[in-house]
Amino acid sequence: MTEMSPADAVARFRTDLETLSREVGRRLVGQAEIVEGVVTALLAGGHVLLEGVPGVGKTLLVKTLAQALDLSFSRVQFTPDLMPADITGTNMIVGDGARRFEFQRGPIFAHLVLADEINRATPKTQSALLEAMQEQSVTVGKQTYPLEAPFFVLATQNPIEMEGTYALPEAQLDRFFFKLRVDLPGDADLHAILDRTTGASDLAVTPVLTRARLLELRELVRQVPIARPIQDYAVRLIGATHPARSTVPRVKKLVRYGSSPRGAQAVVLAAKVRALFDGRFAPSFDDVRRVATPALRHRVLLNFEGEAEGVSADAILGDILAALPEGV
Repeated sequence: MTEMSPADAVARFRTDLETLSREVGRRLVGQAEIVEGVVTALLAGGHVLLEGVPGVGKTLLVKTLAQALDLSFSRVQFTPDLMPADITGTNMIVGDGARRFEFQRGPIFAHLVLADEINRATPKTQSALLEAMQEQSVTVGKQTYPLEAPFFVLATQNPIEMEGTYALPEAQLDRFFFKLRVDLPGDADLHAILDRTTGASDLAVTPVLTRARLLELRELVRQVPIARPIQDYAVRLIGATHPARSTVPRVKKLVRYGSSPRGAQAVVLAAKVRALFDGRFAPSFDDVRRVATPALRHRVLLNFEGEAEGVSADAILGDILAALPEGV
């Protein structure tokens, strides 16, 4: 990365992200918060699980983002009969004379991968994503193939249709940096969507950031310092999600397991990105609070009583944040 002062680096970061958000917003309407969350995870090197009903723009979002960043894009439609090799690729016999095995790459070999309706595939197929998401590589047979950076998985699931679906195991849920909920658009946004999508032509998206610049932005995020009291707040936040360590009544009563250390990593990295969004080179307590729910909602697992009462992980996290002091 070219040497520049922290203030100049932050200013350029904000300019690049504003340009990206504006370009994505030319096609995608009314999902500014979701776009921000997806971009945050992308800059932090994580993956995103999007939950929302069909037709709210989940596929359009990741496809538009890939075009605006000039990155390769692939989509995998998860179904019950999908096999792991359909995602990773497989060795095939090629050649007319002296035949040989040659690896045919699957759709996982792209910069941005959309795993559409991931909970429709069997656990065996879902697990094919685990190594790729965590290790940034794919192993087929005895050969390991690295995935080119940036590698970003955006998975979707439908919250209202449970027949024929398989719940994601906790280990796979923990691989996701954020879990974002996509709501239905309001009336004004729906009018804008109709104006843009029922006319004669579609809006073209122009690449505004190169792959090299995106990797520079990722590096800048890692360089952002975090004050010890802010990091301590994040650590205490993670501890407060565990029934054995929490002082929050509903956590002790309704939570089975709290967040893993990956949750702490997600909170800290997302807070750093959030600070850069606002033009600061150090995250604050408020940054941690703003990213806590999307980073932890899928890592706080309710017990039977919590599920029977219909309490959400978001509500539990709200209790924790309300009770957690900034200082000890």
